[in-house]
Amino acid sequence: MSKPFIIAPSILSADFSKLAEEIKAVEKAGADWIHVDVMDGHFVPNLTIGAPVVNSIRPITKAQLDVHLMIDYPEKYLDDFLAAGADIITIHIESTTKAAECIQLIKESGAKAGITLKPGTALSDIKKYLPSVDLVLVMTVEPGFGGQSFMDDQVAKIDELKKLREENNYNYLIEVDGGVNAATVAKCKNADVLVAGSFVFKNDYAQSIKTLKEAK
Repeated sequence: MSKPFIIAPSILSADFSKLAEEIKAVEKAGADWIHVDVMDGHFVPNLTIGAPVVNSIRPITKAQLDVHLMIDYPEKYLDDFLAAGADIITIHIESTTKAAECIQLIKESGAKAGITLKPGTALSDIKKYLPSVDLVLVMTVEPGFGGQSFMDDQVAKIDELKKLREENNYNYLIEVDGGVNAATVAKCKNADVLVAGSFVFKNDYAQSIKTLKEAK
C-alpha cells in the first residue's frame, strides 16, 4: 500500500486579508505542508510575495514551508528566504546559471533543496541535479498564475522521475503543481506531494484535502 499524498495547499489562492487564519485552517484540515509561490514579475508575468511574508507566517504554523521561487537570479535571495524560515526552497533551472551553487547553499543551511522546470523544458535539463536534490517539482501548468488547467502532457515527466529514482536509488520527492483536483489526481499517482490552490481554498478545506489524500 503506497503512502498517502503529502498535501501542500498553495497560499496563492488564499484570502490574503486573513492569511494567518487561512493557514491555520488548512493545517487543521489536514494539510501537511504550506506551499508559498514567490513571483518577481520578471521570470513570470505576475508579482506576489517575498521573504518578509514567509517570515511573518513562520511563527503561526508548524507545517513545512515549501517555497517555490519563480524568480530570476534566485541565488541573490536565498539567504533572505532561509533566514525567514523556509523549510524547502525550489528553484527553476531556467532562472539561473548557478543551480548547483544554489542547491549546495540551501542544503548547507539546513533546508531542503528542490529543482523545477517549466512545462516546455525537457527533463534532461535537470538530470544532473537529481542525485543532490531533495525534491523535484513538475509544473503541470505554465508558472505565473493560479487556477489554470492541468497539462496532461506533463504526466510523462512524473512517471520518468519515478523510474529514474528507482533505477538510481535517488532520494528526492516528486511534487506536482498545477490544476490538481479530484478529476486530475489519478494522473499524479507516481508523485509524492501535491500542490493544490484553487481546489482547496475555493472549496471545503478538509473535504478537498481528504479527497486528494485518499486518491493514492
